[in-house]
Amino acid sequence: MVKIKGYIFDLDDTLYCEHDYVRSGFRAVARKMEEHSNQDRSQLYGALVQEWRQNGRGKVFNAVCDRFDINIEIKELVQVYREHEPTDIFLYDDAVKLLRYLKQNNIPMGIITDGDRHVQWRKIRALKLDRQIPCIVVSDDLGRECWKPSEVPYQKVLDCLGLQPKECVYIGDNPYKDFCTARMIGMHTIRVIRNVGDHMQIRLATEFEADQEIDSLEQIIGTVET
Repeated sequence: MVKIKGYIFDLDDTLYCEHDYVRSGFRAVARKMEEHSNQDRSQLYGALVQEWRQNGRGKVFNAVCDRFDINIEIKELVQVYREHEPTDIFLYDDAVKLLRYLKQNNIPMGIITDGDRHVQWRKIRALKLDRQIPCIVVSDDLGRECWKPSEVPYQKVLDCLGLQPKECVYIGDNPYKDFCTARMIGMHTIRVIRNVGDHMQIRLATEFEADQEIDSLEQIIGTVET
């Protein structure tokens, strides 16, 4: 078996909990809503979280504005959510340990992440990943058509690392898009399944799933060849 020389990660729900980012955004939105209502921001934040838990993120702002008769453009709230600087997001403990271990052993690392490029880079900076990982590909920087499962971001991070697909492992959480292309081009793949996340209960056909499943990134440490 070819030695794994490079470790490439997804971002959301792989290295940190995306739900923490959602809550951070809701706090910013609640502050904006407070300016246009008679409600306290803490009550508005609670209403946003409650609506999200009950019905998902799709129409959260609409529902809460209707509930409290808040007269503000929804697109303005969406802008606040997307442009806020997240202050309450942190790397998972197991991510901290694995990234530290890989860095200490001079093992190349990369990230591939989808989503609005401004939003994703704010997350990356808030998590200080730009100080730890030199090869970060935000697919939206390349164009919407280059989001996963496009092959483009995978090849771009491979070029950055100077490695072949068979020398790398891709680690993510979302079987809808994380693993099919990585496997197709010859990468090894690992799916991390946590207690919290939007995709943790999803199971797809074999070609969409990873070669291996884990519940903690610490499990990778023992397999790293240094």
